[in-house]
Amino acid sequence: MSDRSYWIGVASKDHVDYAVAGGFTQLNHGKAAPLERMRAGDGFVFYSPRAAYPGGEVLQAFTAIGRVRNGIVYQATLATDLRPFRIEVDYLPSQPAPIKPLIAQLSFIRSKTHWGAAFRYGALRIPEVDFMLIGTAMDCSPVWAAAPGPGVPAAVG
Repeated sequence: MSDRSYWIGVASKDHVDYAVAGGFTQLNHGKAAPLERMRAGDGFVFYSPRAAYPGGEVLQAFTAIGRVRNGIVYQATLATDLRPFRIEVDYLPSQPAPIKPLIAQLSFIRSKTHWGAAFRYGALRIPEVDFMLIGTAMDCSPVWAAAPGPGVPAAVG
């Protein structure tokens, strides 16, 4: 059994693209609490209900996957009144994976008919087996997950 945890963050695809390009994640409109539970080496995947925020087209796909780099939560300054909390993530090469073909197999989704409820809080911890299933669906090699320590293959650039 690993000490590693696995997380899903919920964000629109346009926000995910910005986070991947910057090598970080930011959740729940920049709140610190969900990030403070993450540790170096934890697995992280983004689920995107929409292509853009707030009213983009429906996407319902896992859109980025990686590993928490160092576990240090920091506050970014984007404007005088906008200072979101972030944590560094090393993202891996992957392809978006629609969620609907995976719903029946994902154990963290309790209601298979009301599956969207699992994502309502914007961040959630999931079992390793679910994380590996998602990674496989995203064409991301799960080999990195078994590696000791927080080291990770080269990040997406």
